[in-house]
Amino acid sequence: MAERYEGYPKLKNYKPTHFMLETSHYDPAKANRAVKFIENLKHTKGKWAGKRFWLLPWQEQIIRDLFGIVDENGHRQFRTAYIEIGKKNGKSELAAAVALYLLYADNEPSAEVYGAAADRQQASIVFDVAHQMVRMTPALMKRSKIMAATKRIVNYTNAGFYQVLSAEVGTKHGLNVSGLVLDEVHAQPNRKLYDVLTQGSGDAREQPLYFLITTAGTDKESICYELHSKAMDLLTGRKIDHTFYPVVYGLTDEDDWHDEKNWYKANPSLGETIQIDRVRDMYHEALENPAEENVFKQLRLNMWVSSITRFIPEQIYDKGDLSIDLALLEGRDCYGGLDLSSTGDITALVLMFPPRMENEKYIMLPFFWVPKDTIPLRVRRASVPYDVWYRQGFLQATEGNVIDYNFIQAFIKKLYEKYHILEIAVDRWNATQLIQNLTDDGFTMVPFGQGFKDMSPPTKEFYKLLMEGKIIHGGNPVMRWMSGNVVVDRDAAENIKPTKAKSPEKIDGIVAAIMALDRCIRHENTSSVYDDRGLLVF
Repeated sequence: MAERYEGYPKLKNYKPTHFMLETSHYDPAKANRAVKFIENLKHTKGKWAGKRFWLLPWQEQIIRDLFGIVDENGHRQFRTAYIEIGKKNGKSELAAAVALYLLYADNEPSAEVYGAAADRQQASIVFDVAHQMVRMTPALMKRSKIMAATKRIVNYTNAGFYQVLSAEVGTKHGLNVSGLVLDEVHAQPNRKLYDVLTQGSGDAREQPLYFLITTAGTDKESICYELHSKAMDLLTGRKIDHTFYPVVYGLTDEDDWHDEKNWYKANPSLGETIQIDRVRDMYHEALENPAEENVFKQLRLNMWVSSITRFIPEQIYDKGDLSIDLALLEGRDCYGGLDLSSTGDITALVLMFPPRMENEKYIMLPFFWVPKDTIPLRVRRASVPYDVWYRQGFLQATEGNVIDYNFIQAFIKKLYEKYHILEIAVDRWNATQLIQNLTDDGFTMVPFGQGFKDMSPPTKEFYKLLMEGKIIHGGNPVMRWMSGNVVVDRDAAENIKPTKAKSPEKIDGIVAAIMALDRCIRHENTSSVYDDRGLLVF
């Protein structure tokens, strides 16, 4: 048998996935059969083009798990494989190899293997790789007919075929699917195609396999994010589905995306199909251009990001990640911004401590509240670690499923015992009983409009101060998460304001901080402060 190329890695000491049931077992003969078939194919691209398709360790693990783990009847345990991984890791070639194995070597009479994607052109990418693999494998060419125009490969020996489907869902009913390769699931405009191809289409087959492969996307209302969330729930033990095989190579929001060591978490082929220098180049482009940051995170680090460019780039916000000595703030003057929650929002209070002398910086101290009973739902719905933040003390919870404003009122009164809160700015359209109660308690509550007129000057000033590193926030994880969610509206006069409607997730803390900053600045002196300081032009 031919030897691997020098330095080409191989999986050592294979261990079946922990998702293998006690009633299932690992059949090395079945696994070896799949591995051997694939490794007799040839690479079609890059430096290995025309050479044996030796599986990389992460690829071989998947193949052995999928084809080697079987139930007591010898049928595959896993029906659906969800593989989420960064670009250029060799996912198209792996998907093509799986499609060909299902067509030629799965012992399935009249195999029907389908390739699909959001559009025919995308689905053709995997097909074209499979097409080339067949042409470079004489043993397969002898038993095949390739119809390139219609994107179809026929296997005469089992009367089976591999067919690329168009995106129109109406013609897909009635298929008898033995294998499906669904590429770039994140690009699916809705769930119709997925449902048609996976719900009941393989019922006549002993062991159909749905091989779903994708990079992370941007739409958290999509079928792909639903599958991603299911995969993460399975990986963390929150859900159980013995037929679903989850693989997610990517960074989370808690991972430092600037650390090269973390890049390998999203790119198991780094150093093989991807060169580190190329990733470094894209990383530096992302640092220089905030518009490229999301692209880099999504495609190279396999992170779910917003399709909208964030208003506050991470590297700008992190300039203020310095420790705060809370004891030194006691008794100091400060101004508050209070963003009261509507249904589903977080109630946020931010205290802003203005500098007392020229070399001091603003200090931002945030507090957050949610109803306790809603935390599990919030975690499941958005995959945001509300539960972790609550345990860590960065997020407070009031009893029940609605915010208890009496609790918040009592908390703010206690804050006044520590800090000299001169004013609290609050949305004038959200005149709840809490505002009246705080007024009765002696607080100066300042109505604050949420339109361009009121919000634009302090929003621009907030960004300017962040950019200059003049706001210290101590790295509060809730506030940091919110800073990355901010999207702004702008009018014809280039006025800007944060918009909750367009922001992908919660921004309540940032809105509260901007209102608090406005009160700080307006009390620095009585002249036109914003004019004197000069506004950042966007």
